[in-house]
Amino acid sequence: MLYRRGDMWWWKFRFAGRVFREPAKTANREVARRAEIKRRRELEEGYHGLKKRQAPQMLKTAADEWLKLKQPTLAPRSHLIERTNLTHVLPVLGSKLLTDIDAADISRYQHSRQKQGAAAKTINLEVGTVRAILRRHRLWATIQPDIRMLAAPDDIGKALSLGDEKKLLDACAASRSRSLLPAVLLALNTGLRYSELRLLTWAQIDLKRRTLRVGKSKTAAGTGRGIPLNTKATEVLTLWAEQFPNREPEHYVFPTERYGAGGDDFVPTVHSVDPTRAIGSWKEAWESARETANVRIRFHDLRHTCVTRMLEGGVPLSVVASLLGWSPATTARMAKRYGHIGEAAQRTAVGVLETFSVASV
Repeated sequence: MLYRRGDMWWWKFRFAGRVFREPAKTANREVARRAEIKRRRELEEGYHGLKKRQAPQMLKTAADEWLKLKQPTLAPRSHLIERTNLTHVLPVLGSKLLTDIDAADISRYQHSRQKQGAAAKTINLEVGTVRAILRRHRLWATIQPDIRMLAAPDDIGKALSLGDEKKLLDACAASRSRSLLPAVLLALNTGLRYSELRLLTWAQIDLKRRTLRVGKSKTAAGTGRGIPLNTKATEVLTLWAEQFPNREPEHYVFPTERYGAGGDDFVPTVHSVDPTRAIGSWKEAWESARETANVRIRFHDLRHTCVTRMLEGGVPLSVVASLLGWSPATTARMAKRYGHIGEAAQRTAVGVLETFSVASV
């Protein structure tokens, strides 16, 4: 309640069992009203332990803080993507005050990146990083209605045919990297993401129970999920484990290895292994293998192949989602993407209803 005392306005209200009677220190009633609202909000935030954030002066300052804040909760690959996004964003918007960034700035950024030849999906990811930073400072909602993300094609990936799979596996078997073949086979038979596969440790694998426990993943739904190992995956891991008789639970399944010429035949041989460090990347070996096999797919398409084959085999989408670690939003999107594949399972499902029917046509 506002009331006058002399030339000044005062407020009086009750909060948490206590009466607050304080001067607004203004003769303007509207200013006093707004000051009272602000005072109430300060009390509520203090009561609930909410810390008020002051928006950093510039986007580049806020970006540094945001990256540090997100590092413990983001998968390494996701954190790298966010840092990469900012290498494009900060040269353009980094010196702007957070409170000065508006929809026109975002639109100009989108157009400039399009002129540079960046894909719509890439530009959307970069704008998404800006959105996350502004949301943290409660500034996105005011400009969101005037911002439109670019239309990006929904890349559904490519599923391997059995013929292409054989050519690819033969090329992987001949690769200079001995871990490429078991990694590809494991990806095809578990649907593991690249980072989940690369950072796998022996502690996460139980060959006796034929199970695998995923570590930190891209999504909360993916982190810690269990995956039963089929016969092929079990055979691959069993044979691979024989290469490391002194392995410890904390050692990486695919460790860093160094290769050298093996003699007169120049066959590459492993001359050092560091099981405490995960392999950095299969990129060079993967590119070489797919070129040799003449199969134009990405490593992520191994996961797509796994999904396609399970759905074509009649596995319910909900089961596939739990195995792949999809978030609820991703599951809904995948239901549309793979709907045509699940038709056989859907037909089987409605056929079950006939067994409960008592009416005849």
